[in-house]
Amino acid sequence: MRIQNVTFLSIFLLLLTACSSPERETATLLIYGGPIYTVDTTQTTVEAVATKGDKILFAGTLNEAEVYKDEKTQLIDLKGKTMTPGLIEGHGHFMGLGYNELNLDLMNTKSYQEIVAAVAEKVKTTAPGEWIIGRGWHQSKWDSMPKVTVNGFQTHDLLSAVSPDNPVYLKHASGHASFANAKAMEIAGLQVLSKEGIDKFTVEGGEVMRDGLGRPTGIFNERAMTIITEHIPETTAEKNRKAFELAVAACQRNGITGFHDAGIGKETIALYEEMKAADKMKLRIYAMLTGWDKELLGEWYEKGPMVDPDNLLTIRSVKLNCDGALGSRGAWLLEPYTDRPGHFGHETLPMEFVKETALNGLRNGFQVCAHAIGDRANREILDRYEAAFTELPDTTKDHRFRIEHAQHLHPDDIPRFAGLGVIPAMQAVHMSSDRPWAIDRLGEKRIKEGAYMWQTLLKSGIPIVNGTDVPVEPLNPIASLYASVSRKTLKGMPEGGYEPEQKMTRAQALRSYTLDAAYGAFEEDIKGSITAGKLADFTIYNQDLMTVAEDKFLNTEVIMTIFNGEVVYEKE
Repeated sequence: MRIQNVTFLSIFLLLLTACSSPERETATLLIYGGPIYTVDTTQTTVEAVATKGDKILFAGTLNEAEVYKDEKTQLIDLKGKTMTPGLIEGHGHFMGLGYNELNLDLMNTKSYQEIVAAVAEKVKTTAPGEWIIGRGWHQSKWDSMPKVTVNGFQTHDLLSAVSPDNPVYLKHASGHASFANAKAMEIAGLQVLSKEGIDKFTVEGGEVMRDGLGRPTGIFNERAMTIITEHIPETTAEKNRKAFELAVAACQRNGITGFHDAGIGKETIALYEEMKAADKMKLRIYAMLTGWDKELLGEWYEKGPMVDPDNLLTIRSVKLNCDGALGSRGAWLLEPYTDRPGHFGHETLPMEFVKETALNGLRNGFQVCAHAIGDRANREILDRYEAAFTELPDTTKDHRFRIEHAQHLHPDDIPRFAGLGVIPAMQAVHMSSDRPWAIDRLGEKRIKEGAYMWQTLLKSGIPIVNGTDVPVEPLNPIASLYASVSRKTLKGMPEGGYEPEQKMTRAQALRSYTLDAAYGAFEEDIKGSITAGKLADFTIYNQDLMTVAEDKFLNTEVIMTIFNGEVVYEKE
């Protein structure tokens, strides 16, 4: 009888324990079989990653990960290939990326004649009177210059000759200058063949370039571009949707799962909300409100930031465009351009508005991201940020204000980034493509002391957000990572790299495209590393980009992109 009681009690306790123990979690996806770099300091590499839905369930050894496997778990065997957290484009123009695939892409043109030929070909399939739009030319990257130039730029004559009945507008790769033909200038009201009437077309913060007789050459610098753009017909909703979908696909092909969109307006916000509602937003957009629209800023200051609980579309920052680019000689410098004496570039936004925006950002919970390429623009913005921080000290605990590009700095201003907590968002590939000719703009001393100062900034204690500034440069993150660690052009020159002491380590470069980019958007707690509980976004490559020989680095290809725990791209 006593034995029966003991047996009954044992069975009862066993049943009670079984009922009260939590149900074992199972993974929807298990990835293993190759190097997995986590960008998590607690365990920098792991053997396997298990995910459940859109979250990382476990990262560690394969034996431990298999506990989460059942018959429904999808298995991905890397077969020796490499995985990292999903890459984040830290500064780009998302719709510009999409439209670059729809319009005339001039990024690979190597001469003015190639531009003329591309437009002549486009004219054949374009109705008379219809605009031809393109982007991507860069005169400093051409193999040769035309015989006739003004201030280092081509003139419109050859372009106009092949497109007499179509207005043509071709944006510089940097986005800070443009090139228009005679028909476009005629529509804008410019007198192409005489000086008469052109004087009314002066724009503060911009330049209509003219030849020795006072005639417009077709080059419009900085804010003067609006003289032409205000006459270009608005795009259609259908075309916007198509450009959006093309941009998403381009991101997926390149392993990009997050995108910092540097300056959008009301129409683009509405489009993004529409795409999200239609379940077409298959990446995470961190959008910056354009600082050109004061009414838009006022509306958002009143309602406050939008931090998306779905982690797809977040709006909590403002983008200010404060100077131009080195390529168009629009970057705002403390000393004149070496190759254009007496010219200092352009202040494209009043500095008092930078301080006003900084104060409004602090008061209303918005990060401020100011475009600055030249050393004077960087200094002036740091001064305005600092003044705002001093005026509102109680609001500056975690502002994460940024300077976009921070390409050329005065040595005295480099430590101010860490001192003020201002994040430099720097696109390493700009060094690769610009450095060979940037020395002509700035001279050797300014280049060596203050241009593309990645390692100095990192050592000062401030993270760097990396990217490409697409469509200024191609979206390809491999090129930007290569530039980060080699300081070479994409042709592998020069031996040893430009200013090699400023190279990033491979770990720093990867972090600048993942965890530090997430930090630059207040999102380091939800993405940027392969850590349990974070979002299941991953990029898989054909080779180990952390160990492959430098001369083979550019052969790295993205072969799979996983977003929200689902494969959204697989290379055929």
